[in-house]
Amino acid sequence: MSTQLKDRAWIEVRANALLANAEAIVASVGAEALLIPMVKADAYGLGLEQAVRQLERLNPWGFGVATAQEGVDLRALGVSRPVVVVSPLSPTAVDRAVAADLQIGVSSLEGLEAVVNASSRGSRKVGVHVEIDTGMGRAGFDWRSAAEWGPALKRVCETDVDWVGCYTHLHSADEGAAACHDQQVRFSQALDALQPPSGVLLHLLNSAGSMRLPEFGGGAVRPGIFLYGGSVGSGLPRPDAVVSVHARVVHIHDAMVNDTVGYGATHRAQAPSTWATLSIGYGDGLPRALGNRGAALVSGRRAPIVGRISMDVTVVDITGIGGVSVGDLATLIGTDGDKCITLDEVARLADTISYEVLTGFTPRLPRIWTGLDGC
Repeated sequence: MSTQLKDRAWIEVRANALLANAEAIVASVGAEALLIPMVKADAYGLGLEQAVRQLERLNPWGFGVATAQEGVDLRALGVSRPVVVVSPLSPTAVDRAVAADLQIGVSSLEGLEAVVNASSRGSRKVGVHVEIDTGMGRAGFDWRSAAEWGPALKRVCETDVDWVGCYTHLHSADEGAAACHDQQVRFSQALDALQPPSGVLLHLLNSAGSMRLPEFGGGAVRPGIFLYGGSVGSGLPRPDAVVSVHARVVHIHDAMVNDTVGYGATHRAQAPSTWATLSIGYGDGLPRALGNRGAALVSGRRAPIVGRISMDVTVVDITGIGGVSVGDLATLIGTDGDKCITLDEVARLADTISYEVLTGFTPRLPRIWTGLDGC
């Protein structure tokens, strides 16, 4: 592993853990359910190329993305499997998606018309997945009026596009089963009114749904955050930790009583203290909200973050932690000895979710993958 990549701060990504989490999803829903891993937002911030390389080992049906460019990037990596864009696209983005042979989620008759128009300029029919809104409210055909929009949609799908799938998004699978059951019933009622042709792929389960209600797996599942090490709800299996975040100690300072640290001087030493400056800040994606709340692991002990997090550095209190030197390792997410700071703990302390923590890490942090190809 290049020492240069580890001279400041970095993210370590465990390929074997990513695979183990994907295998846990498959074990939950059963091998008959097709796998559509979500790799949007650069595989949740961990690095698209390596994530896809590892997930390809499980022979997924295809991959899910949120934008046309993400699909184009997959094609540039040599991915030939189906790539489904599950978020609505602007008319110009539809043209790019069609050119890259992506399958497109459609949420309205207007959106379907844009796909048809783009398809007419190409040499093959475009694959579409019909999104049905069962309560998420952000996109999709309204489940309640399937009898109204259904006939027009079916006419177009039977002649002008290749109708590949129907799907919906669960809004509260991480919180419990009741809302999932409601949405599944709505989805089924819309399908009853719609009567899609035999062979249309049905998919509604995300990570939490795959663990909580695997019987709703249908034709395919679309796991996301669980693959990358984020927990998906109380009482559900915990994923293997995929990500750890590390930085270097770059300065050590002996503080006197009443010394302050950081912008706004929000922390004041109440006793003689020792502070260590770490080479990571919010410019790297470490949540600024962790100031005076979060911690790092230094020499196997927990060191609280003191003061506000700066763009490039963070200060921790290492009082009583002996033997710390400039250049030593600090862990912001991960384990050191018998101590651990989890991704979900960081999200909780930052008053956000694991998704935002992962996708918030900037390109300044190298992603160093370990455990590749079983190594």
